[in-house]
Amino acid sequence: MASVRHFLTIAETPAPSLRRMLERAISLRTRPERTLLAGRTLLCLFEKSSLRTRISFEQGMRKLGGDVMSMSGPEVGIGGRESPRDIARVVSSMVDGVMARVMMHDTLREFAAVSSAPIINGLSDFAHPAQALADVLTVIDEFSPGKIDGIRGRTLAFVGDGNNVARSLGEACMMLGVNFAICSPSGYALEAEWVARTQALASGGAKIMLTDDPVEAVLHADAVYCDTFVSMGQEAERTERLGAFKRYQVNAELMGQAPKHAIVLHCLPASRGVEITDEMMDGPRSRVFPQAKNRMDAQMGLLAELLG
Repeated sequence: MASVRHFLTIAETPAPSLRRMLERAISLRTRPERTLLAGRTLLCLFEKSSLRTRISFEQGMRKLGGDVMSMSGPEVGIGGRESPRDIARVVSSMVDGVMARVMMHDTLREFAAVSSAPIINGLSDFAHPAQALADVLTVIDEFSPGKIDGIRGRTLAFVGDGNNVARSLGEACMMLGVNFAICSPSGYALEAEWVARTQALASGGAKIMLTDDPVEAVLHADAVYCDTFVSMGQEAERTERLGAFKRYQVNAELMGQAPKHAIVLHCLPASRGVEITDEMMDGPRSRVFPQAKNRMDAQMGLLAELLG
């Protein structure tokens, strides 16, 4: 069991492995290895609905010559019909890897504790590392195509909730030497314990900056990132959240305070007119849709590293 490599968070991924994932993603998008994962099968489990995660993992696996199957949460009955540990024992005896998009991060930890095949986090309430791979790949494409170290010293600003996406992105930034500024209203900031632990991962002098002022966050940013203010499972908090995040919209006024070369990122799905305006989503500074396409390239790099 100790030899099984899982991908639950960026922070738990060794830096050399993270770099290889990105290197393989860059290589495979132009020089695909059609038989790399021939004879291998990936199982995708979904407790939460999905568009980009499902397509990117299924297509990534197929492009590398592997097989893939997908099952929904109700179909599997995680934690209800059957315990996570029992499910993991069974499925890992039949497939070569499991990608799970789950409600609770603890479910992934239970899977990983007994699985004989790699467990990949396709999203949990705590982390979204597969998304972070695509995010940093997009920054590499913009500022140093093909060269991972070319983004060292850059600054990425995240405007919004200190959520699972922000955690994974911040961890990736620190490990790759990218400064990470996160701007959240009171009560929605990243945890102090996470900040201290993640800052310790930093290379190249990269720093984490926390603020509640959107202008301060974007002032020196090379990329400005936002996410929905109301994620899946938070619908009951919608009114409260929209009030708290009212001044955190990424719009022309805010981007006017950022350097002229700064790009706009969003992990999607977007609530247009809420956390981001149409002008920013569709304008010349947006890299939102290349970022979405990069999910597939990043997943190919991840799958090649874990299953290849």
